[in-house]
Amino acid sequence: MTDEPASAQRLAEQVRDGLWAGDRASQALGMQVTEIGPGRAVLTMRVREDMLNGHGMCHGGLIATLADSAFAFACNAGNELTVASGFAIDFLAPGQLGDLLEARCTEVSRAGRTGVYDATVHNQRGERVAVFRGRSYAMRGKPAVASAGR
Repeated sequence: MTDEPASAQRLAEQVRDGLWAGDRASQALGMQVTEIGPGRAVLTMRVREDMLNGHGMCHGGLIATLADSAFAFACNAGNELTVASGFAIDFLAPGQLGDLLEARCTEVSRAGRTGVYDATVHNQRGERVAVFRGRSYAMRGKPAVASAGR
C-alpha cells in the first residue's frame, strides 16, 4: 500500500521547486510560494512603491498576476503541464503600499483536460482585496516539470 497523500504532497513540492526556478515574472515581483499541495497553492507579494498606479494604489494587473501565479502553481501541482484558458477577477478593495497580499488558490473541479480554480486575495489584515476564477487546460502526457516524479 502506498501513502498516496504523502506522495502527492511530495510531487507538488517537486513541481513547485521546478516551476519556481524558471518563474522570473513571479520572482521579479517579489512573490513567495508559502504553501503548496495537490490542487492548491498560496503565494504572497509585498506591495512596493513601483507597483502603485496613478491613484497611489497597487495596480490591478499586479494583483491579478499574484492570483494567476497562485493558480499556475495549484493547477500544475500534479505535474501535468497545465495552462490557463482564461480567468476573471473582481477587485473588492485596493492594495496599499506596504500591504502583504496573499493569494490562496484551490481546485474547484478538474475533469478531462479542463479545470476550474478559485483564488482569494487578502491583505495582512485579512481583508479581501480580490476574488479570481481561473479555467485551466491540461496538455495530456506532458509533465509540468521534467525532473519531478509522476
